[in-house]
Amino acid sequence: MTGRLHGRRAIVTGASRGIGAGIAQRLAAEGAAVAIVARTVDEPDRGFDGTLARTAEVIRADGGTVAIVPAALEDPDSRARIVPEAEKALGGPIDILVNNAAAAIFQPLRDYPSKRAHLTFEVNVHAPLDLAQRVIPGMRERGEGWIVNITSGTARIRPVEPLPEGETDLDADIHGTALYGMSKAAQDRMTAGLAAELNGTGIRVNAVRPRSAVATAGAMSVASNMVGSQWFVPESLEEMVEAVTWLCVAAPHHTGKVEASLDILEREKVTVHGLDGRPIAKEQNA
Repeated sequence: MTGRLHGRRAIVTGASRGIGAGIAQRLAAEGAAVAIVARTVDEPDRGFDGTLARTAEVIRADGGTVAIVPAALEDPDSRARIVPEAEKALGGPIDILVNNAAAAIFQPLRDYPSKRAHLTFEVNVHAPLDLAQRVIPGMRERGEGWIVNITSGTARIRPVEPLPEGETDLDADIHGTALYGMSKAAQDRMTAGLAAELNGTGIRVNAVRPRSAVATAGAMSVASNMVGSQWFVPESLEEMVEAVTWLCVAAPHHTGKVEASLDILEREKVTVHGLDGRPIAKEQNA
């Protein structure tokens, strides 16, 4: 462990399980004081394993500093409390913001419910922008800061392929990811826009996506429900977290990037560590 984030204060949303919990654990292992955010403290969300209480327990057991900030990101009043409560609990302004929480409800656009569409954009677009706007003033005052948005390959537009024989446009294998991808494309554009506006201030704004998918319980569940899931070639949680950690210490010139986690690791020749900050044996990385 390098302790390279010693003295930094971070917020990680969606930190009750999966990628968010892994990021929070790793940032704490690197010395950051971390505020972890999700809707509930002791109850798993939507049937998945993991809670804020459990994430905090793991971090504290490893000697890290953590504060629990329960909030509903789809509720503007609820999320307005996140930054003030995190700053109060951690003892100062936020240096690192990781917008990891996401609403992902997969079904075709042709009959996508308006209520679900609004929820998706509230969590995936409005909440990350809102939180960024709340931490930027303090970052500008100190002349540095790191904002990392967790995005998705579904934001990329793919060509429309010819339908297999016997299929119609209503039963084609479209996976139902279009609305989610729309929200992530908006988040990517937000990343680029904020980075351009803040260029030269010392604030780095970047987005990172899995090259394909991360091997978490949530991703495995989604893949198992998709017809023809050959796209699902997962990378490890540790690899995704390593890329996020690298972006949380990136130099000022590295800003406005929207890229894949494994691309970062390969280009920068980054050694993958465990969530506790210790290097993983080479044979485990193979």
